[in-house]
Amino acid sequence: MTIESILRRKGIDVTTIAPEASVKTAADWLRAKNIGALVVTSGNAVLGLISEREIVDALSRHGEATGSLLVKEIMQRGVYTVSPDESVNRVMNLMTHHRVRHMPVLRGDKLVGIVSIGDVVKHRLEDLELETNVLRDVYHSAR
Repeated sequence: MTIESILRRKGIDVTTIAPEASVKTAADWLRAKNIGALVVTSGNAVLGLISEREIVDALSRHGEATGSLLVKEIMQRGVYTVSPDESVNRVMNLMTHHRVRHMPVLRGDKLVGIVSIGDVVKHRLEDLELETNVLRDVYHSAR
């Protein structure tokens, strides 16, 4: 199974934000869209990621001033990205190894989606359930 199969199911909508936007705007978008991360872009270039994790860290460091900071001041830079052709297992391993919860999906240099650890785990659980059902059917037909 590939990341593309996850994107087909969940959709390819990615909410992006400019690096010059305020952290307050980023937090408002996260809440309004009920998502955990925004991809920071300039034109078509992916510059980084801002997630709940970066906002909580900034709140701890800067207090009430956090809302007026710019996204580029707290965003995660050098984000790990994956292609739609990557296997779900490989991406799960990358997320675990690098301790990241979100990965932008790029086809070449073009942003075509984003996957979260929740998306990957949900997909893996569905695969395991399917395997269990197939094995159960084989067992029952062999009796």
